[in-house]
Amino acid sequence: MTQTTSNAEAFDAVDIIRTKRDKGKLSPEQIDWTIDAYTRGAIADEQMAALNMAILLNGMDRAEIARWTAAMIASGERMDFSSLRRPDGGLKYTTDKHSTGGVGDKITLPLAPLVAVFGVAVPQLSGRGLGHTGGTLDKLESIPGWRADLSNEDMLAQLQEVGAVICAAGAGLAPADKKLYALRDVTGTVEAIPLIASSIMSKKIAEGTGSLVLDVKVGSGAFMKDEARARELAETMVALGKDAGVNTVALLTNMNTPLGLTAGNAIEVEESLEVLAGGGPEDVVELTVRLAEEMLACAGVHDADPAAALKDGRAMDVWNRMITAQGGDPRAALPAARESDVVYAPADGVLVELDALAVGVAAWRLGAGRARKEDTVQAGAGVRMHAKPGATVRAGEPLMTLLTDTPERFARAREALEHAVVIAPEGSRPAQQLIIDRIA
Repeated sequence: MTQTTSNAEAFDAVDIIRTKRDKGKLSPEQIDWTIDAYTRGAIADEQMAALNMAILLNGMDRAEIARWTAAMIASGERMDFSSLRRPDGGLKYTTDKHSTGGVGDKITLPLAPLVAVFGVAVPQLSGRGLGHTGGTLDKLESIPGWRADLSNEDMLAQLQEVGAVICAAGAGLAPADKKLYALRDVTGTVEAIPLIASSIMSKKIAEGTGSLVLDVKVGSGAFMKDEARARELAETMVALGKDAGVNTVALLTNMNTPLGLTAGNAIEVEESLEVLAGGGPEDVVELTVRLAEEMLACAGVHDADPAAALKDGRAMDVWNRMITAQGGDPRAALPAARESDVVYAPADGVLVELDALAVGVAAWRLGAGRARKEDTVQAGAGVRMHAKPGATVRAGEPLMTLLTDTPERFARAREALEHAVVIAPEGSRPAQQLIIDRIA
């Protein structure tokens, strides 16, 4: 006998679970009801967990994923940037970027003000770190006075005046996703590509941006370790964006090695400032410029030179205005860890591997990350790297400096780094390719 959730409900949760369990296709009406019913509590957590597992095992087609995403968007508000205007009175284009997360990934910090230099508004809704992957908001909160929480009205005003904003997503955007993600996190279904794609894209589409560039990380420090699955995720998200009328492209980028020479919070802000001042590590500059070019092209700007805007200080000017607008002091000293511990090179040769996951776990254990969403982070904690793959090193030279306020953390951080480094005979060349492919 079929169970029913309520006599007033249009569908039955158990029937929907069975359909997907048996590799069937859910109708648009079934999907709409499922997301709505779960959001308001008419579907129990254990029922949605079963459906999530069926989706992980049996997948969804493009139409199902698009409708699932649309239903999640419909669970909350949609932002509207149509009031933004250029100096000539025309519509101001909006563009955004989303990274699937990695180690040392501070790209958003220099990228948002860089794109805004060229008159394109960047409404960058970001998140906090969890586990070994860093969070953009955690990094920025190391700047004295800076605040992540803005009202929609404040966000719109800052976009009009400054051109860029990096802030937390409001509770009104895709509330179904917040509930679904928490359930997936504790039921082994985070890896389901239809659910990952719809989670990311529901928030980005609801945000109201006109175009979107996705940075899908691949490698040891990334959520997606396998290139084929990362490519599938990128293709799924690009299709979702296009189906929703958002001009969307994706880059597959390497996350076997940390980005830049820092993994932490305040030290990543410090490195971002070096990039905005026209310097900084080559890989951070390369990816920042490439993503800026993609974002500007998506917004219809094809004659810009982002590299020049980093060199001549224009991007730094926007950064200073953006930080100030959110209560921060861009000239204030950044927090520094009270304790440090140096990891030395074990041998002479060429550094050919520096494992991103190991570095990320070490930074996390030093206090730069959190195990639970409610945990606090140390602003000054992290790992400062002194060499990247390709560098010649000598035994006894510093390879990394570990930073924390709580020195009892050093031992476990060192444990994470035991197999992080591979040093090969001189003349060896590491296999490195930062940007793997472009998907449009």
